Amino acid sequence: MRSVLPEVINDLVENPAGTLVQEARQAGARAIGYTCSFVPEPLLSVPGLFPHRMRAPGCCGTPMADTYLSSVLCSYPRAVLERALDGGFDHVDGWVFVASCDHVRRLHDNLAYLQEPPFHVMLDLPHKSDPPAVDWYADELRRLLRGLGEHFGVAVDDDTVRGAIATHNEHLSLLRVLDALRGNPVPPLSGADFHRVLVASSTAPKDRMAPVLKELTARLLEQPPGPPPRARLMVAGSTIDDPGYLSVIESLGAVVVADRFCFGGMPGLSPLACDQDPVRGLARQALSTTQCPRMMGAVATRAAYVVQKVREREVDGVVLATMKFCDLWGMESRLLADALREAGVPVLRVERETAGGAEGQLRTRVQAFLETLGR
Repeated sequence: MRSVLPEVINDLVENPAGTLVQEARQAGARAIGYTCSFVPEPLLSVPGLFPHRMRAPGCCGTPMADTYLSSVLCSYPRAVLERALDGGFDHVDGWVFVASCDHVRRLHDNLAYLQEPPFHVMLDLPHKSDPPAVDWYADELRRLLRGLGEHFGVAVDDDTVRGAIATHNEHLSLLRVLDALRGNPVPPLSGADFHRVLVASSTAPKDRMAPVLKELTARLLEQPPGPPPRARLMVAGSTIDDPGYLSVIESLGAVVVADRFCFGGMPGLSPLACDQDPVRGLARQALSTTQCPRMMGAVATRAAYVVQKVREREVDGVVLATMKFCDLWGMESRLLADALREAGVPVLRVERETAGGAEGQLRTRVQAFLETLGR
């Protein structure tokens, strides 16, 4: 499937400090890096700031990071630390971490020791989503807001947060239109291209992405349908910020029409509620909808959600792609695979690293999986 993406999107995927980011910083906006979906982006989108997902595209090795982080840790924090030590985040004005797992906590500790950012916060995160947990996390988010206001001199009152939520919801509505097109019998864009859009959107200011997304949508709606795909797949698992991984899967004629991973389309495109207390509303929604395996007592709910999306998108099979050495997804993937098979959904389980490597092996395994589907 031929890519129809505007070049500015590909630019941001390959270079997180790309054109739109540089234009925003030159206009006076400050980039606030974050590493986890539990960080509500609107809090980093108050006027004068914009959220910037921390990525390390093209990282082929982590020799410096492995000196400080064990080589048997997930490769995402190792790649991010490697890029930081190499000056790859000099365009970032602050960092927000969440205690989502021990590996990310070690990234925060080492970054603060080796190359302390001008502003950095570690948010404590409960393992449940009941009212006391929501109150706890809301207090953490208010602590973040106070820090942002004091350090950057920006407004952080409730009205400002409500405005940021409204802007973010407008952005999500544009992404949902693109995501809905993937449900067509012949999707007009590949799963890899949709993921490029998401990666770019998590990197650049939302107001600067809006015209790009509208242009892309108009282009896709005018595009004549092509041949039907060989198979309709879902990719689920831990964080994936390398669209090239999906390109390898789709190189065999399949199309990824749905996904369930960190910074993916499901459930990350759900609109945000704007409660009377906007910060508490963001805390409640983050804890209840992120569907991370670190959250206790919700395995059955997460599995049911994936099965539901498989039915809605008429998925032929699911590729469970989990990060090597990810403790949380190591267990979750087994439970999720069992639930999918009980529902009659074919499953392929694979391990991966943050970027690149083992493309030939992945292609071979996907080819064999498609053959088992009779495709």
